[in-house]
Amino acid sequence: MVQKAKILLVDDRPENLLALEAILSALDQTLVRASSGEEALKALLTDDFAVILLDVQMPGMDGFETAAHIKRRERTRDIPIIFLTAINHGPHHTFRGYAAGAVDYISKPFDPWVLRAKVSVFVELYMKNCQLREQAALLRLQLEGGGKAIGDTKEPAGLLAELSARLAAVEEQAEALSKQLDDESADAAAVATAAHLERKLTGLRRALDALEPGTGSGAPSLPSQN
Repeated sequence: MVQKAKILLVDDRPENLLALEAILSALDQTLVRASSGEEALKALLTDDFAVILLDVQMPGMDGFETAAHIKRRERTRDIPIIFLTAINHGPHHTFRGYAAGAVDYISKPFDPWVLRAKVSVFVELYMKNCQLREQAALLRLQLEGGGKAIGDTKEPAGLLAELSARLAAVEEQAEALSKQLDDESADAAAVATAAHLERKLTGLRRALDALEPGTGSGAPSLPSQN
């Protein structure tokens, strides 16, 4: 069973959170509410999120301050943030949002279809990264276990073939996603994230190829998961 991605919704108004849930429910992912910046930071301590939808205007800790805290934490600094605001103070206000680390800045009222499409891209990227980490962990277990996974009776060649097939499936999905981003002229941040994913896939493919008979006896280094 594929684990669902978590999406963090941050807004001090319950009606706005309800509206976001109605818009994003079609994605069939786990939606987590936070009614303040402090509550959002608390949720980020324990859970991993694919993307954060963050209201700019909130009492106490506003969206900009909340984003600054998120970007300072090593655990959460790479989570995409989409700012939502009911007002538009011009280019300077928008620039402040991007400077705070947002991948997008959307003024209310927004088009529900556009918002859902933007969020779905980051959910897909998150899921591909999760699959890549799983394949890398399995390969690392193979290398450390001397050819057999714990509790597995398959021969090394068979396991390598299985790993290669799983990786090929992820590679195919990543390629399709990259083409979709190119076709839709998506946000630069989404394109950059997809490119980073493809580089990690290439590194993992090289590591698998190095394990094939006749390609050398040294154990390959695995791609970084950062």
